[in-house]
Amino acid sequence: MQIIFRNINALYIKHNDMMTANEIRESFKKFFEGKGHHIVPSAPMVIKDDPTLMFTNAGMNQFKDIILGNQPVKWPRVADSQKCLRVSGKHNDLEEVGHDTYHHTMFEMLGNWSFGDYFKQEAISWAWEYLVGVLGLSPDRLYATVFEGSPSEGLDRDNEAASYWEQFLPKERIINGNKHDNFWEMGETGPCGPCSEIHIDLRSDEERKAVDGLTLVNKSHPQVIEIWNLVFMQFNRKADGSLEPLPKRVIDTGMGFERLCMALQGKTSNYDTDVFQPLIQSIAALSGMRYGDDPKADVAMRVVADHIRTIAFSITDGQLPSNAKAGYVIRRILRRAVRYGYTFLGQKSAFMYKLIPVLINDMGTAYPELKAQQTLITKVLREEEEAFLRTLETGIRLLDKVSDEAIASGSKTITGKEAFTLYDTYGFPLDLTELILREKGLDVDVDEFGIEMQKQKERARNAAAVETGDWTTLGEGTTEFVGYDCTEHECHILRYRQVTQKNNTYWQIVLDHTPFYAEMGGQTGDRGVLVSENETIEIVDTKRENNLIVHIAAKAPRHPEADFMACVDVDRRKASAANHTATHLLHAALREVLGTHVEQKGSLVTPEGLRFDFSHFQKVTDEQLREVEKIVNRHVREDIALDEYRDMPISEAREMGAMALFGEKYGDKVRVVRFGDSVELCGGVHAHATGEIGMMIITSESSVAAGIRRIEAVTGERAEEMLDITRDTIRQLAAMFNNAPDIVNAIHKHIDENTELKKQVTEFVKERTAMLKEKLINAAESINGLKVIRLKAPMPADAVRDLAFQIRNEVKDDLLFVAGTTDKGKPMLTVMLSDNLVAAGLNAGAMVKEAARLIQGGGGGQKHFATAGGKNTDGLGQAMDKVISMATAH
Repeated sequence: MQIIFRNINALYIKHNDMMTANEIRESFKKFFEGKGHHIVPSAPMVIKDDPTLMFTNAGMNQFKDIILGNQPVKWPRVADSQKCLRVSGKHNDLEEVGHDTYHHTMFEMLGNWSFGDYFKQEAISWAWEYLVGVLGLSPDRLYATVFEGSPSEGLDRDNEAASYWEQFLPKERIINGNKHDNFWEMGETGPCGPCSEIHIDLRSDEERKAVDGLTLVNKSHPQVIEIWNLVFMQFNRKADGSLEPLPKRVIDTGMGFERLCMALQGKTSNYDTDVFQPLIQSIAALSGMRYGDDPKADVAMRVVADHIRTIAFSITDGQLPSNAKAGYVIRRILRRAVRYGYTFLGQKSAFMYKLIPVLINDMGTAYPELKAQQTLITKVLREEEEAFLRTLETGIRLLDKVSDEAIASGSKTITGKEAFTLYDTYGFPLDLTELILREKGLDVDVDEFGIEMQKQKERARNAAAVETGDWTTLGEGTTEFVGYDCTEHECHILRYRQVTQKNNTYWQIVLDHTPFYAEMGGQTGDRGVLVSENETIEIVDTKRENNLIVHIAAKAPRHPEADFMACVDVDRRKASAANHTATHLLHAALREVLGTHVEQKGSLVTPEGLRFDFSHFQKVTDEQLREVEKIVNRHVREDIALDEYRDMPISEAREMGAMALFGEKYGDKVRVVRFGDSVELCGGVHAHATGEIGMMIITSESSVAAGIRRIEAVTGERAEEMLDITRDTIRQLAAMFNNAPDIVNAIHKHIDENTELKKQVTEFVKERTAMLKEKLINAAESINGLKVIRLKAPMPADAVRDLAFQIRNEVKDDLLFVAGTTDKGKPMLTVMLSDNLVAAGLNAGAMVKEAARLIQGGGGGQKHFATAGGKNTDGLGQAMDKVISMATAH
């Protein structure tokens, strides 16, 4: 049996069999394609050219420039399935993911958009048609919310949306929502408008009879959830908070794909759908457990299943785990998954990388980039797991040390500051610290931990805070970039505004024509000046915000309506262009020498030099680097002219063999840059011919992350400067060795002689230490049954430590060794105890910690051996006496 539904353009067939996730995704696209929508691919999850965002967190991100009017509308109706990432904000605290049934880090957003075309009526009726007519969801389980209005802003209830919903729902299931839930805003300024959420009640019939679903909408009930949000953008929020109508209204809808699968597959948790179950069952098999048996293990399996998707897609899109910005977020997510596996699934070695084939089997058809990057994802993930497991062990040892010190001092609580250090440095969440401490009968100052966490959030918030003024608009239109053909051009200011960040104020200026290249794709932006009859405005940088070329100036234009000449700093442009072209030649040469597995994974091009990251799984040898250099410089000498194709259909570009980068989003028309055999899709500025590079010298090769290498290089004048420095250094070295004909051999001979002398010095020190040891033992004092050995003298720390252990080896019982020494003017206190004194309750670490105050310092260590450094050498004698007093009084 089959149920058939028709619409104007297409026939939809729904079988009684449960739809799979892949079928649901395709049905959405097919439905809206039948409504005249252009289906576009998902944009990368990692955002590279938007300073306001690190990740795509909503389906509308890739259309921001259209919504803001910075780019013309190509298709008035668009639909897609967009991969998104959220780790903060409403219901998206990372530490909560895995604990409930329906929140995630990475998720898919099904969406349809209208740019100045249809509006509320069509958006609502098509949503209903798809959910009820095509998918067969029960109408009596659905609810809709509408904006209740805001008298303070002069906004009435969204009666228009409500009237359309009344065609499908009884009035009592059309719920008023407040501004927080039902008025969508892009940011503090910009497009905004009311929205209408569709909620579904997935509870059993018995539960629905007992409690009316109306009372549970927007109440965080795990089975009464929002599945689709229809946003009606009709206003623009100005900097003063006021609203003005948008010239072209926009429909922006977003439906949670995982939640929709839950509803259609009859589940009560997203994690029980076929989106996650193959991963969860694989995790269970790897762990020797069964999902559903242990609540804590279940949470861990959900965490790993969620996070592995985020990590894999991020790496695919070009964002590797690191310690900065977006990379730090990915590393934090990865480490959270490792920690849950370690603590609750018994995974003491790397295991998540083994899940990649399962993920690709589930999602590789919809997202083929996963399969293409499988080797890199697996390599990076495995090495990151292994590195963090080592860090985790280090953190556990540190926590053991902190807890031992707390026990020794009689405390039952470690400070929140110490717990936060473990969290911030070693990835230890508070609950793991509490778990380990509980086993030792200790707890942690949770309130102080919260204070430290809040301080960090405040620091991050203050660093990112930007105050943006309203645009002062002088003319309409968009910017035409003319920088491929010239470095000077007549222009007019279209608009400008003031921006304040970190107490620095600058101005953003938008021109109708500009030769200034805006920072993008790793190439830094141009500098230069805007010149009119009345003034000269220095442009200190050029950025791209939502596809808008923004010129950064230290001051506002005094006569913005004037005719200007935009003039790029030509020397900087030429140097940057030469370095950019060098990266293309370098890329091709690396593929020739190392193999075609080499792919660009990041770059930085400045006038001063270039940095190029690429996929390769071992160190590039010196011989290979030399060969790469030779190939590049041979092409430089050939003076190959730039062969450029603008607005080429991407299909033709691929037929030419143009290389596209994973993680980049390309349009239907692209720019192709070719220098001989090097053919790439690229929007940057380049040398007119390779000869302008002059010469390229590789300055370093290193590892950036697992499977990713980095080459840094210089060209042109910088390369000449480097050669000059190298020649000068060789001349100076030769002079130091009497201009020996074989300078390398002379240096080796000198090193060998120095090594021999050091051995002799070491032997001499050992002899002196042995003599000093005997002298100190013979001079030992007997105080209250203890053999007290004192040393007060200038002495290096390692020598004191060696001496202390030598004495301990000879004086087996009742030993108290205390030394007050100085090294390079800094005081140091050292305490050593024999085992029987430790067994009797003495603690060298505790005594040193107390006595160190007298030298204005601090320290610690083990129960039998501890040290402390300080600032006050005059207090050494008192500190030594303090240790002896504490020990003998015990």
